[in-house]
Amino acid sequence: MGDRYHQEAAPHTGTTIVAVEYDGGVVLGADSRVSTGIYISNRASDKITPLSESVYLLRSGSAADTQAVSDYVRFFSEQHEMELQHAPKVVTVANLVKLMNYQNKHLVGAMIVAGWDSVEGGQVYGCPIGGTIVREKWTTDGSGSTFIWGYLDAEYKDGMTREEAENLVQAALALAMARDASSGGVIRIVTIDKDGARRRMVTPDEHMQMWDDIPEQPIGIHV
Repeated sequence: MGDRYHQEAAPHTGTTIVAVEYDGGVVLGADSRVSTGIYISNRASDKITPLSESVYLLRSGSAADTQAVSDYVRFFSEQHEMELQHAPKVVTVANLVKLMNYQNKHLVGAMIVAGWDSVEGGQVYGCPIGGTIVREKWTTDGSGSTFIWGYLDAEYKDGMTREEAENLVQAALALAMARDASSGGVIRIVTIDKDGARRRMVTPDEHMQMWDDIPEQPIGIHV
């Protein structure tokens, strides 16, 4: 049947994750679909993982690999906080993720670290496969990211309010989910600022619908 369906071939995985800085904090968002090839193994996964009270990780790629990275980094962050008696900075946590990626190049995980601290405020760091970090005002990753790079580049602006940033992340994820078969489910959003982290879930009935994707006539067998 070809390599695509061969049992020994690596399964295709997909997701969409987005993080955006705004004036006072950051907004993280992700879809909830976990796929293994053409099979959807989880419709309601949580891909936004806390690494400390004010730093979160967006995970794409291998769920097992990125969960292992987040567990190790959360442990090291807690040790760091106990030793120094204050919360770790966002860049410190991002460097721990980078270190795990760089020293374990067999891992398949493209991740985003975002959070808030009293030194630099809201920060977003891209942590792609291979082990590096790049600070960005916004970034996206996963299979659905290819459909929304242009949208985010056109719509993002400096000095956005929290509501504008949340709406941008939500709209970008809805667009990606409409085009990428490996992204779907609900939209999970985490907003982080000086007051802490707040979670919100947007169901398919609540987020933006792409009406051009819906056929005018029902698709089925005509007798």
